[in-house]
Amino acid sequence: MPEMPSTESAVTAIRAVAERYGHQVTIEHAIGADESSRRTAAGAFAVTDEDGSLPHEALLEIPAAESPLSPEIAVQVFAEGDAHITLDGITFHDVPRERAPAFLETVFDGRARVKLTWYPPYCRLIVALPGDRTYKEVVPMAHGGLSRWMNTLTP
Repeated sequence: MPEMPSTESAVTAIRAVAERYGHQVTIEHAIGADESSRRTAAGAFAVTDEDGSLPHEALLEIPAAESPLSPEIAVQVFAEGDAHITLDGITFHDVPRERAPAFLETVFDGRARVKLTWYPPYCRLIVALPGDRTYKEVVPMAHGGLSRWMNTLTP
């Protein structure tokens, strides 16, 4: 797994994966402690962190595609080295940002899946990366259930 020391390098890698699969990406950057979502304790008009660094976050949005069917995707990349990846409203928290490109490749390659259990009744969205890491999130059935894309992932 290549190391991505900065938010910008993660954004570049994620954008390259999406574009390789024919998806458009919109990107919003938040640079500075006054713009960062995790720096709420920064003093008034503070731009740098206490150590003098300039925090950088980014939000990448990838709209759903009809052919081939894909999810609506949002990737929040944080200065601390993690990312939140949301697929059709289901958020995978604390994904290391260097794994985000592989995560998206798995989704775009059609290797994500949904596991249904009947007792107790629930669904899990599963994204297994090449190697040793699998990410799983519960899909709340009470709030609309499976999206069109998730329905294509069920066995």
